[in-house]
Amino acid sequence: MGRPDLKPVVWAGAGSAVFASIAAAVLLTLIGAEFEGRAEEIFEGFAMLAAAGLLTWMIFWMHGHARSLKSDIEDDVRLATFRYGGKALFILAFLAITREGFELVLFLGAARLASDSLQTLIGAVLGLGIAVFLGWLLYASTRRLNLRQFFRVTNVLLILFAAGLVAHGVHEFNEAGLIPPVIEHVWDTNPIIDEKSSAGEILKALFGYNGNPSLTEVLAYLSYFVLLWFGIKLSGQAAQSRKLITPKR
Repeated sequence: MGRPDLKPVVWAGAGSAVFASIAAAVLLTLIGAEFEGRAEEIFEGFAMLAAAGLLTWMIFWMHGHARSLKSDIEDDVRLATFRYGGKALFILAFLAITREGFELVLFLGAARLASDSLQTLIGAVLGLGIAVFLGWLLYASTRRLNLRQFFRVTNVLLILFAAGLVAHGVHEFNEAGLIPPVIEHVWDTNPIIDEKSSAGEILKALFGYNGNPSLTEVLAYLSYFVLLWFGIKLSGQAAQSRKLITPKR
C-alpha cells in the first residue's frame, strides 16, 4: 500500500500472536501430561478428532475461497487501514496469525500423539521454513503463487492427514473402551510394512497408518472420505444456487 511506516505495527501483531500460540502449546502439553491410562487415551482420541474437525473446516473454507483469497485479503486490509489506521492492522495481523497458530498447535499435538516429538518438530520446522520462503518469494520478487493450484494440492494432503487422525482417534477410543472394535484386527500388514519401522512411523504420522486396524477404525477412515465427498458436493451445489439467484449488477 506504500505505507512502510505501518510495518512495525504488523510485526508487533505477528509477534504477539506467536507468543500467544506458544502459550497455547505449553498449556495443551501440560493438560495432556496430567492424564494417565484410560483418561490419556480418551484425551488423545478427542484431541485427534478435534484436529480432524478443524482440518475439515479448513478444507471446505479453502475450497470455497481459493479463487478470491488474495484479492479479498488485500481489499480488507486497505479498507481497515483507511478506516482505523495502525490499530486495525495490529488486530488483523494478531487474529490471522493467532488463528493459524492455535490450529498449528492442535495439529502438531495430534501428530505428536501419532508419532514422536522429534519427528513432529522436524516436520514443523521444515513446513514453517517453506512457508517463510514462499512468503519472501511473493514479496521480494515478481513471482506469483497460484493459490488455487496450491490449495488444490495441499487439500489432498490435508484430507489424507485428517482421515488418518479420525481413524487414529477411533483407535484410541477402542483402547479406552468407548467404541468397540467389533473385529480386533481386520488385516495385518505389519510383516510387509511394520508400523514401528521408520517407514511405518512416517505413514502413521502422515496418514494414520495402522498395520492391524480394527473394523471400526477402517469404517471411520472410509466414512470420512464418503462424508467429505458429499459435503463438498453439497457446498458446490449451494454455491451454484447462490450464483443463480444473485441478481447481476
